[in-house]
Amino acid sequence: MSTDSAPIKMTHRQVLEALTGLLLGMFVSMIATTVVSTSMPVIVHDLGGDQSAYTWVITATLLTTAISTPIWGKLADLFNRKLLIQLAIVIFVGATAAAGFAQDTNTLIAFRAIQGIGGGGLAALSQVIMADIISPRERGRYMGLFGAVMAVATVGGPLLGGWITDTANWRWNFFVALPFAVAALIILQKTLHISTERTRKASIDYVGIVLLSAAVSLILIWITNAGSTFEWWSTETVLMVGGAIVAAIAFIIVELKVREPLIPLTLFRGRTFTLSVIASISIGVAMFGTSVYLAQYMQLSRGATPTEAGLMTLPMMAGLLISSMVVGQLVTRFGKWKGYLILGAVLLTAGSTLLSTLHYDTNFVLVSVYMFLMGAGVGMTMQNLVLIVQNVAKPTEMGVASSGVTFFRSLGGTVGVSVMGAVLANSLTGLFTDGKERLGAAIAQLGEKGADVAAQLTSGTLPEVRLIPEPVRSIVEDFYAQAISHAFLIGIPLAVISLIAILFLPNRPLTTMTTSERASADAAAENAGETAISNSVALAGAPTTGTVTVTDGRGGEAGAASDARR
Repeated sequence: MSTDSAPIKMTHRQVLEALTGLLLGMFVSMIATTVVSTSMPVIVHDLGGDQSAYTWVITATLLTTAISTPIWGKLADLFNRKLLIQLAIVIFVGATAAAGFAQDTNTLIAFRAIQGIGGGGLAALSQVIMADIISPRERGRYMGLFGAVMAVATVGGPLLGGWITDTANWRWNFFVALPFAVAALIILQKTLHISTERTRKASIDYVGIVLLSAAVSLILIWITNAGSTFEWWSTETVLMVGGAIVAAIAFIIVELKVREPLIPLTLFRGRTFTLSVIASISIGVAMFGTSVYLAQYMQLSRGATPTEAGLMTLPMMAGLLISSMVVGQLVTRFGKWKGYLILGAVLLTAGSTLLSTLHYDTNFVLVSVYMFLMGAGVGMTMQNLVLIVQNVAKPTEMGVASSGVTFFRSLGGTVGVSVMGAVLANSLTGLFTDGKERLGAAIAQLGEKGADVAAQLTSGTLPEVRLIPEPVRSIVEDFYAQAISHAFLIGIPLAVISLIAILFLPNRPLTTMTTSERASADAAAENAGETAISNSVALAGAPTTGTVTVTDGRGGEAGAASDARR
């Protein structure tokens, strides 16, 4: 292999130009998600949905994101990554805009599911392309840019969405990302210049895709409906859980046999990948589950408007942004990462535990501290787990390795949101049943208004708690706060498991080479090895008389004479 074919190391300016479109694409994904986060209780209420519909509106996106992430990762190893990320943006934004026209929760859930397919592509491909142009050791140098984009999207999105919902109509929230998506497509086309050469023949594992989708979907449908639509111990449970297990086993068998597996099971031979996956599942529960149900807590337990709910969740976003940027810079400067991951897991455990103690009247300063700790824990661990996997992954498996961690994080979030939603719904049913007399007495005090309040609470739809008069409002806020705090208990054991997994991660130094440079170095080494073998074969077949000149390790020559025997 000639040195001319080796990738040229990009300058800081070239990296920034390449990152521009990528950052804008990530911004589109984030803003389209966060702008509706605080408005979701109002959206589900207006469309006549109940707590189960609320859970599925969130879960549908997470489910398809989780399933599609490893598919996009595999495609990234086989096809043009630049074209793939542009396709992902089109799918994501098109489905998001279509969701704005939904007239019922079923339609909204369907379009949100399609949105998740594009979201999975953006989640997987942004990580893979980043590894193409920035080495793991240098990644922290650019964390300020990622932090700025994340800050605008995660802080500005909920505020903008809340303001649009309060002043205009929540449907406009679904169209906010459209102009940014158009700009992202144009800028990506002009500024992102990465290698499109793929040496392997494309082979997509369609059977694996179907089996993985079936296994994950069955288990989520069971979690969401068990205890409400049917009993936990029932024929439906046996069929769904049994079907999920059979599909999962079949998926493993298929992955062991196909030429290009969706998730190469050989990746699990490495301790770094396996432990990172275990830790990522807990991070997913914390990141998705907590943010989803904190929005409900602010509006249903503290009577906040969508705009106020966006402001009230700022401490969690602040913790996430500050910790991710600071730790990113420290990792780049000193090359050490494990201590920050351990600290992040500890903060995650503390935040999960403290959030499970929430009441409707908990001092908001304390709630802010709890949220900040949770956010800081997620910020220190989320991206760094992907980083250390990319650090040890083969260049030819960078797509599936990166998307593998992201997949299990999304899967953890999807299952976590579903389980937390089931716990929340079941807890609410019990609380409203046990508190029927207390609630009835409070409604009776309202006189003529009591009939309207009772009708809203028994309609099955999510109530607008801030519009309910006292003393009924305090009782309903208390019920929702208790149910949400019970749901947060799910995250505690998972956070502990995440901490244990991180403690046992191999502490390997970060490489200073990008994926392209590593691929080139591997190819050069392989080529050199083939040349050495060829020379050895030629040498073995050469005449044994005379002097053979060999080169020593210092570049000098040594002569070796051998006498010929006739």
